[in-house]
Amino acid sequence: MSEQDNSITALVESIVTSLVDEVDQVRVESSEQDDTLLVEIEVASEDTGKIIGRQGRIIKAIRTLARAASSYVGGAHVEVEVVD
Repeated sequence: MSEQDNSITALVESIVTSLVDEVDQVRVESSEQDDTLLVEIEVASEDTGKIIGRQGRIIKAIRTLARAASSYVGGAHVEVEVVD
């Protein structure tokens, strides 16, 4: 994994930890598949709604920020998913 991938993962992790109550249960992992960086977010079950937001607005914003950061650093395409 490249330094750009690590910075995008760190960005997503910092956003997520600021939104949840159970910070110690936040897990953000990334893996590279083809030309896509997959960032998976796992939080406590009671914090999942805070990450998704009403009508998915929060997770859409997180995805937008991750993709913008990726294009800024010249990285791969980024997908952000919430894992149950």
